[in-house]
Amino acid sequence: MKGRPAPARTIVVDGRTLPETLDEVMIHAVVHGFYDRIRSDELLGPVFNAKIAPEEWPPHLAKMCDFWSGMLLRTGRYQGRPLSPHLAIPGLGEEHFRRWLTLFRETVGELCPPEIAALFMDRALRIAHSFRLAIAFHRGEDSVELTPILEDSL
Repeated sequence: MKGRPAPARTIVVDGRTLPETLDEVMIHAVVHGFYDRIRSDELLGPVFNAKIAPEEWPPHLAKMCDFWSGMLLRTGRYQGRPLSPHLAIPGLGEEHFRRWLTLFRETVGELCPPEIAALFMDRALRIAHSFRLAIAFHRGEDSVELTPILEDSL
């Protein structure tokens, strides 16, 4: 069928139009750069490498690209349940989430314009808090005093 091209899709996140510079290429760079840091990190590397075999990393990275694409670009590609694997990690605590957020902030700070880095960090901070609450609940711990990790505390 011929006719006019489809109009460009405008993505709105938190009431703001998403910058056009945020695209699949940037998400791929962030995900791969971040997990490169994770895998070699003294605290987080052993945790991730114990759960993800070397041959499982490419599918995991593809899944994480789908996750962030869905989260920020609203593509709907991610069909997983990201919390479940984290519930099975004994000893996963605030220090792990703080390190995860620190490495993530470093990655997006290096690879993204400030506006996009802030968007990624906002989502990462929300995810970290949600996971921490769910893990505490899953373990039967009191989560009432569990406060969000703030970026300026990293």
